[in-house]
Amino acid sequence: MNYFKTTVLLIALTLLLVWVGSMFGGRQGAIYAFAIAMGMNFFSYWFSDKIVLKMYGAREVSDQESPTYYGIVKELVTRAGIPLPRTYIIPTNAMNAFATGRNPSHAAVAVTEGMLNSLSREELKGVLGHELAHVRNRDILISTVVATIAGAIMMLANMARWGAIFGGYGGRGDGEDNRGGGFAILFLAILAPIAALLIQMAISRSREYAADKGGSLLTGNPLGLANALEKLQQAVMIRPMDAGQTTAHLFIVNPLSGRSFATIFSTHPPIEERIKRLRAMV
Repeated sequence: MNYFKTTVLLIALTLLLVWVGSMFGGRQGAIYAFAIAMGMNFFSYWFSDKIVLKMYGAREVSDQESPTYYGIVKELVTRAGIPLPRTYIIPTNAMNAFATGRNPSHAAVAVTEGMLNSLSREELKGVLGHELAHVRNRDILISTVVATIAGAIMMLANMARWGAIFGGYGGRGDGEDNRGGGFAILFLAILAPIAALLIQMAISRSREYAADKGGSLLTGNPLGLANALEKLQQAVMIRPMDAGQTTAHLFIVNPLSGRSFATIFSTHPPIEERIKRLRAMV
């Protein structure tokens, strides 16, 4: 099912990208944008996990370097019946984590240094159970690919803003046509980021509840994750992570929650509701 959702969303995001191209250069722009989108889809499928890990400076670690972290992951994947993912640490004192990859055989889990230093073993186990539930549910492909393509749409929307400011409407001509193109690009500069964010929200909220439940069943301790989420909620308000909006949906909690405007487009369900559901499982 997630492969079907991935295909549908890739088509939707591709069409949006083609529309962006048409706004810049008419039919020729749409053709160029389509060619770029096809290449991007291929690149996103095979390399989007590496892109995201590199974005956050994640460093792969072994069992010798981080025995507790690695040991918990190894214990949980044995219970889950999935291959052992690569384990990464993100060099920041902010507290968060995410999983990425195109399938369970090519997965990676990344946690921040702040999380490793601040959570108890049971709390860390709860977080890792949540992330490995995403891996087992095959959520990681759709979320990682969308992060890459939504990022491209946001980039083109920013280009549209600058084009509108400097009057570069992509060969639309003079007079009424030029003014019409200018209005279209202004409209695009507002709409494209919102469209990308709405797509991210659609794929994120329900899967977070499912991963909370699946991870808690995997660890056998819903309170471990509930307690971790409480700490994460407090930490992110004090020290939001230096993260992009297009990758916010990857993390276990919204890394942008400390920024007032970002909460309007939150890609995660309310932490209070997640904690309530977890405690009801006990």
